[in-house]
Amino acid sequence: MRLHEYLLGDNVRAFSTMRMGGVSTGNHASFNINHYCGDSEENIEKNKALLAVELDIPADAIMYPRQVHGCEIKRVTPELFSLTVDERQSYIDGSDALITDVRNVCIGVSTADCIPILLYDPEHHCVAAIHAGWRGTVKRMAQIVVAAMYDNFASRPEMLRAVIGPGISLEAFEVGDEVYSEFSKERFPMKEIAHRFPLMHTTTNSESQTIMKWHIDLPACNRLQLIESGIPDANIHSSGICTYASCDTFFSARRLGTASGRIFTGIILK
Repeated sequence: MRLHEYLLGDNVRAFSTMRMGGVSTGNHASFNINHYCGDSEENIEKNKALLAVELDIPADAIMYPRQVHGCEIKRVTPELFSLTVDERQSYIDGSDALITDVRNVCIGVSTADCIPILLYDPEHHCVAAIHAGWRGTVKRMAQIVVAAMYDNFASRPEMLRAVIGPGISLEAFEVGDEVYSEFSKERFPMKEIAHRFPLMHTTTNSESQTIMKWHIDLPACNRLQLIESGIPDANIHSSGICTYASCDTFFSARRLGTASGRIFTGIILK
């Protein structure tokens, strides 16, 4: 099984890739299509070809940017396909979300603990793929993209359907006080999204004082943002998959290291 799929409608396909069913090895094993994590180009292209067959589209119709933890959004338009593959890639690189209303093009984002979010508007038949790490979450990337969907396609938030894909859970996302402060400064409901737990990895003996660390619930943060943007709670599906706890089936940089594969969470209009 290569894909964990989501049901968003009859004319759209949404999914997150799993680790199985590809050709990559080591911590990239085995179904990695990300160019920016140290995998061999040969293996990446073979895996991308496998995904293209699964989606019944050309491999160069699978589009994902080199992400920078920012707030840039790029729209994929028909005119973009008059450019070369390298020119198209150059256009989308440096963004952390893609939006499109072009059929038979798969847009997506790469993650390995960060939160991937997909949006689908069945009324105007358009989609978005969003990368929200903790920095993107603090910057309210999900809300920025919902607004962009309205600006570009007249998408009404109450009509949108959303998926929050596999990412690190509250229990596993241990952060420093400086990260907690960033969320607090941006007026997130800290009592709802942050909790203290004993330090996850420590060499202190049992007689030492227990060290408590903040943990933040990134999936919950993003769900709250989507609801605040006007998307009904009933329209938001959360995968409930913690990448840290499920690193045998989904890539996790915190478990495997940064030189490991990435999950591709994508969406394609039919």
